[in-house]
Amino acid sequence: MIDVTITRNETGLIRSFSISGHAFFAERGKDIVCAGASAVSIGAINAIHEMTGVVPLTEIDYDEGLLRCEIQDNLPAQEREKIQVLLEGMYFQLKTIEEEYGQHIRITFKNQEVE
Repeated sequence: MIDVTITRNETGLIRSFSISGHAFFAERGKDIVCAGASAVSIGAINAIHEMTGVVPLTEIDYDEGLLRCEIQDNLPAQEREKIQVLLEGMYFQLKTIEEEYGQHIRITFKNQEVE
């Protein structure tokens, strides 16, 4: 199963997300659930960079099926707003995949821990 965890800060903004695991919907190379989740999440990261110039902190391990993305603090308001639109769009796309293939992908939320 693909596990998606979206972390929101105290004001409800998406601060980070992680995607781990494998869908096992079909054999490697034909797994539309894995391909969809990968395309949506990597596309969101690429769009953030292209549209805002911000390079999110990322960790990727294709063999382990792991993608982590963290948005830096203290970004200018205009960039932060664009990034949130892109991340919320990513969430709704992943939610659509979850609604159709819920046995293979699960989205959970957590609140950012205050230091």
